[in-house]
Amino acid sequence: MSAVSTINRYLLPGFAFKAVVIGGGYATGRELVEFFMPTGPVGGLWGMLLAMVMWSVICAITFRFAYAVGATDYQSFFRPLLGRFDVAFEIIYFGFLILVLSVFGSAAGAIGAAMFGLPHIVGTLALVLAVLVVCAAGQGAAEAVFKYVSILLYGVYAIFLVMVLWQFTPQIRAGFAMPVPTTGWFMGGVTYASYNVIGAVLILPVLRHLRSGRDAVVSGLLAGPLAMAPAIAFFVCLVGFYPGIVNEELPSNYVLDALGSPLFHFAFQTMVFFALLECSVGFVQAFNARIDAAYQRRGKAMPQSVRVAVPAAVTIGSVFIASAIGLVALIANGYRAMAIATLIVFVLPLLTIGVARLLRSRGAPVPA
Repeated sequence: MSAVSTINRYLLPGFAFKAVVIGGGYATGRELVEFFMPTGPVGGLWGMLLAMVMWSVICAITFRFAYAVGATDYQSFFRPLLGRFDVAFEIIYFGFLILVLSVFGSAAGAIGAAMFGLPHIVGTLALVLAVLVVCAAGQGAAEAVFKYVSILLYGVYAIFLVMVLWQFTPQIRAGFAMPVPTTGWFMGGVTYASYNVIGAVLILPVLRHLRSGRDAVVSGLLAGPLAMAPAIAFFVCLVGFYPGIVNEELPSNYVLDALGSPLFHFAFQTMVFFALLECSVGFVQAFNARIDAAYQRRGKAMPQSVRVAVPAAVTIGSVFIASAIGLVALIANGYRAMAIATLIVFVLPLLTIGVARLLRSRGAPVPA
């Protein structure tokens, strides 16, 4: 087995899932503060570990069911799972697509303003252009982004953790020692895991490299740690600035200023921009895969003009919503509603109908 094959079969799905999860709020620290800091540093870690386990279990079942039914896009996954009610996911996903791209556009604009003093619109349009270029190049280009940005991301977060521990270990210890009630960590973990786990069905095109049901389960179990490890490292860094960090729109920027390293500040913010790119690509490419599958069922190839025009319309329209609402409000309000919808339409049917059909099949193909 070649190294490339091993990566594509076992790690690429986790890299892709991490790409969809990380987004604007995770990469800047805003989501971590919003969902995990309210229960304090210790409660926050418990919530993150719970979310990681949930991701692993749900990704493993999702990938296994997708492999069994031969699903390569979210519609071909939900048609055998929900039958004629699969349109419910279409509605939720489109709302989710607009919401998350709004968050990404807002975050990209904020990064451009923080790094170069540019108007917010410049960073936003740079992200839009990069997303359209990758999506126009197709699935292979999207997978390359997932792989290489992952290397950049893990490396930068590792350096970030070392630098913060070197300078702020006493403050981190003091943060964890604060007598903060941990009540609510369970719901924080469930909520965060629920709205992010939608990524498990958005990255189905990368499962084309799987060779067996075992590959599907192993890659799914690895997806949770691959997606959550950078978040835990980041969260530990944020604890050194608790509780003041709670009110920061860009917690990452706050900590980077405290580190006092302009060069690393630039490297980190560059990584965040690429994290926004890979997450945006994950969501938009899933939409393209859905459209492409519809063309294939009619025996036609998806026109290149459609591959570019549809994502352009969705992306440009979505990112400008953020300018009227703001990043903090979008994360605090919109995501919680999406978490409930995802639980009802995706997670609950998967853990009941999906698991039952897999158990009945006992290794045989699951009928679509």
